[in-house]
Amino acid sequence: MSTTASAAGSTGETRAYRDYGRPLWRRVLLSREAAVIALLILVWIVGYTQVPHFAAPITLTFLLQDMAPVLLIALPMTLIIITGEIDLSVASVMGLSSALIGILTQQGWAFGAAFLVALIVGLVAGLVNGVLVTVVGLPSLAVTIGTLALYRGIAQGLLGSKAITDFPSEWTSLATGNIPGTPLPIVTVLIVVLALVFGLLLHFTPFGRGVYAIGLSADAAAFSGVRITRTKIILFALAGLVSAVAGAYYTLRFGSARGDNATGLELSVVAAVLLGGVSIFGGRGALPGVLAGALLIGAIASALRLAGITSDVINVVTGVLLVLSVVIAGLLGKLRFRRLRIVKS
Repeated sequence: MSTTASAAGSTGETRAYRDYGRPLWRRVLLSREAAVIALLILVWIVGYTQVPHFAAPITLTFLLQDMAPVLLIALPMTLIIITGEIDLSVASVMGLSSALIGILTQQGWAFGAAFLVALIVGLVAGLVNGVLVTVVGLPSLAVTIGTLALYRGIAQGLLGSKAITDFPSEWTSLATGNIPGTPLPIVTVLIVVLALVFGLLLHFTPFGRGVYAIGLSADAAAFSGVRITRTKIILFALAGLVSAVAGAYYTLRFGSARGDNATGLELSVVAAVLLGGVSIFGGRGALPGVLAGALLIGAIASALRLAGITSDVINVVTGVLLVLSVVIAGLLGKLRFRRLRIVKS
């Protein structure tokens, strides 16, 4: 192993670099991502055998439909958090996308044209976040809290308290229908395609290696030739674009365009990413764990709901999982660093 550990700058967290000297099977199976996947399988088995109606195919259908926006937005959010940044405006971009689609279709626009406008606006919203963070140099947390309020305010200003519910049936059927012969909703195809695209981008390209390098050390990444500003702007733009797609899906699935659509969804996205093994301090994480984390949250919520547990308790359970994932990650990092120091000495 060429490098063992480094301090995470102002965060004070000690981060260990992945030990490539270990066998591949150990690096794959003895990882946080594998643990999350195993926990997902365990929850599914318990739900399948112990919770009434959990085994019904429609449960899987509703679970994937409910979690589709989270799964979609978690893809670019993973890359953003790996660089050490965060985007809390994604749900507001969803709401803005929904409001625009509703207003334009109500004015006689074809849904495809309205959807294209929403995509462009989502892309611009992400670019604004990226420029403020990189060019202006503001903290991403502060920037995206501000744009969270800004984009949500614009959405609610466009629609007020009214809802638009008249959308073409051929489009709503895409959001609510299943792949023929399966309980899988059609949106699963979009999730799989985007997951493959983002997975290849992150794990098998120089761009993805640059994303990890930025999260581990921005200074070292810059000396290595990584174009930090461009990389972060691209990631924030992708987050805005995918959020607009998720907003369109959300609108079609529920058949309602509202300015307050998806309020608070950004917390579920961040929870899925962190639960999936991505370090909040940057430099570590993998998409399989993130997808498993999102599905784990959805599976637990579905099982508890079917067992008659209230939504407040479900939120508490999700919050506990998120806190535990962050605490355990910090403890494991410290233990790994101490072990490596002992080995070196």
